[in-house]
Amino acid sequence: MPGRDIIVIGGSAGSVEVIRQICRMLPADLQAPVLVAVHVGAGHQNLLASILDSGGPHPASTAVDGEPLREGRIYVAPADHHLVVDGHVVRLGRGPRENMARPAIDPLFRSAGLSFGPRAIGVLLSGMLNDGASGLADLKRCGGVTVVQSPLDAVESEMPRTALLASDIDHRAAAGDLAVLLSHLVHEQPGPAPDPPESIALEVAIAMGRPSDSQIIARIADPVTLNCPGCGGTLSQVKRSPLRFRCQVGHGYTAEALAHEQEGSIGEAIRIALRVVGERADLMEKMALDAVQAGRTAAAATFETRAHEYRRSADVLTDAALKG
Repeated sequence: MPGRDIIVIGGSAGSVEVIRQICRMLPADLQAPVLVAVHVGAGHQNLLASILDSGGPHPASTAVDGEPLREGRIYVAPADHHLVVDGHVVRLGRGPRENMARPAIDPLFRSAGLSFGPRAIGVLLSGMLNDGASGLADLKRCGGVTVVQSPLDAVESEMPRTALLASDIDHRAAAGDLAVLLSHLVHEQPGPAPDPPESIALEVAIAMGRPSDSQIIARIADPVTLNCPGCGGTLSQVKRSPLRFRCQVGHGYTAEALAHEQEGSIGEAIRIALRVVGERADLMEKMALDAVQAGRTAAAATFETRAHEYRRSADVLTDAALKG
């Protein structure tokens, strides 16, 4: 009976050095491919693969769509593409961003769970917000083994900490202990393979670029009175835990990521309102001066009162902006 034969790793801020350490310390005869998704923007160069390739016993490369998975190789998600597993083949998708990221960690974890079930190992490292938490929970639903870097050991503790809250994580370890732990896990006999929810496969398909609409999203989520920060469409609450949302286009957000995006939108709205109110106050003051010069004292008093009210409103908005 085969052991666990795929390792998927996700990370963000503070994770690159940990990934280098893991890949450098994994055994040379590792009988599993390693797939890595780290948050990088669309304009970034694909440098991580070359860093990993020169720093350990395993060849590393930027993943290519359609290439077969091979033991002892490291496949790194390219910028602006989701990296997923389809059977024993690497696939790249340009589906909607999840938690404002592409590549996102969740699609990689979900796809590994679907294709390898209890033979999959998911590892979540340092990072902000909580991409990876729901994907790790889905990998576990498929029977896989879940690992997180200890939050106390992480440069950015939020991603591993929220993953620990989102599901029953199997292992946590400091960065220096992860490679040894993974070396043990790949040799363990996997447990039984449960039937994964159909909704997991649907979300992987969305990451791959499958067209999404209200009927498709209704299969996995229920509409709520919230709007998508990415496109303005209606959001729906995903029926699986942890708490997440998707719009009809397919943009995905954890509750924490959505709150973070909304906070930015509120700040921008306050700045726009402050500019408009300030311009309105300037206009009222000019109209008051013009009325005084024309001898229209009653009109001048009205304009001055309105200018004063706009200035007071501007003070309230400024105070709100300073408080964040």
